[in-house]
Amino acid sequence: MHFSIPSTQEFGSDGSGSSFTGFNIHINGSFHCCLRYKQLHSLHEQLKRSLPSIALPSFPPKKLLSLTPNQIEQRRLSLERYIQLVGQDPVLCRSELLRAFLLNAQQESSFTESSEVSLDVYLMNGYRIVANVYTTDCTSKVLEKACALIELSKERVGYFALYLMRKEASGVLTIVKRLMDFEAPYISQKRWDECKLVLRTGYWDACHDLELMRDRIALNLLYIQALSDVDRGWIVTTRDLSEQLTNLQARGNKTEYLEIVRKLPLYGCLQFPRASVDYPEPNTVATVVLGNKELNLLTFDGKEMQEIKFKVTRIRCWRVTPIHINDEHSSMEPQTSHQSKISLELSFEYLMAKNQLKWITIYSEQSMLMSVCLQSIVDELLNQKNGSDPVHLQSVQHVEYTPLSYIRRDGSNHCITDSSSTDTLCNLVNNDISSNNGTSNQPSSQHTTTNGSSFIRRKLKEFNTTVRFKNGKDSVHNEAFEWIGDDDL
Repeated sequence: MHFSIPSTQEFGSDGSGSSFTGFNIHINGSFHCCLRYKQLHSLHEQLKRSLPSIALPSFPPKKLLSLTPNQIEQRRLSLERYIQLVGQDPVLCRSELLRAFLLNAQQESSFTESSEVSLDVYLMNGYRIVANVYTTDCTSKVLEKACALIELSKERVGYFALYLMRKEASGVLTIVKRLMDFEAPYISQKRWDECKLVLRTGYWDACHDLELMRDRIALNLLYIQALSDVDRGWIVTTRDLSEQLTNLQARGNKTEYLEIVRKLPLYGCLQFPRASVDYPEPNTVATVVLGNKELNLLTFDGKEMQEIKFKVTRIRCWRVTPIHINDEHSSMEPQTSHQSKISLELSFEYLMAKNQLKWITIYSEQSMLMSVCLQSIVDELLNQKNGSDPVHLQSVQHVEYTPLSYIRRDGSNHCITDSSSTDTLCNLVNNDISSNNGTSNQPSSQHTTTNGSSFIRRKLKEFNTTVRFKNGKDSVHNEAFEWIGDDDL
């Protein structure tokens, strides 16, 4: 998980008569929740008690007096460093306690009441699955309910994942993000209201197809996804091969169709919009493709496509860095995800030859998603070395510990006996509303006081899904990196 705390916001009275600072937590590049210092401190203490064998990073110390603006900034930096170290630990980032905490934090920050709704989940061919879910259901619960409606066996649900995808004005389909289990799809989709929830495979190694092709429903899902990827050009075919695939599709021969497509170079990959790259020459325009244990750059010289391959195991580390762009609009103008004045670059250090490392940079708004995909590929490689399948990789680590006590921003405690329960925050949100004299979820235009939950709602509503960082100095180190001699390159 990629954590950042790019900013803070000041809130009015929390019930004790004093104002407080909220720290805006971004995960994998987008706003997730707003938390107080004491909420993060509570998480730290519970992690320490529940996982005594893990050496936790030191938590920023408490202060007795009110903080000055400079001290608040220092606390922001310290908390950011702390949560980043937690997110980099392979045990902590997969713990059930952290997942439950983040899920509840998202629900509290979005002021979402737990209620049953109909949620649309789409297959890659546009087929719509209408699932009855709770607004506070985590991603795995929504995935299970959607898969149950198409009669996919529970044993194979873990091979699939939910993505947010957007259709651009040009008709191109763009993957915006992959949903994780620390978030509720209903809440996340509301933040990206132009996107649809889409069901796709959640692994990178095509060898797992063989297990799924033994199941009729899973085979159909693979076939639908392959048809879509070929149609969109995500899988490149020749004219002769395209005719052969068309004939197999007409005959409904799904197995043979997949057996042919699975051998094609870009099968099972995710394709990103064209971006500027500084390799092999500065300002090279290329399509970025991730998959098959590689990061590929597809360039066109006007006649044919050229492919530049970078093996993931030869990437020593990578980082995402923001590029601030000046704009003529007023800085007071609210920004949406499409109006962001922050562009991103993904830089990775690659082993070109023995003892010869080179930094290569991709300039793309989807740099964070590329980074998340790189980490996912590395995790799968390490997981395979341990002899585990994708289902094991995606599951959280269940450790016996006392129930999570989630502290709300107003200081009250909320005991969570089952973090995946549908009523995780039902009482929490209802109590928050009733304690503020029946204030509705929508802030009143006449209610301008800085006290109470409606002001907090208004403030939090200003935060959208724009990727925000303070800096990009820290790199993600690749645990699957292999030093290779010249003879092997």
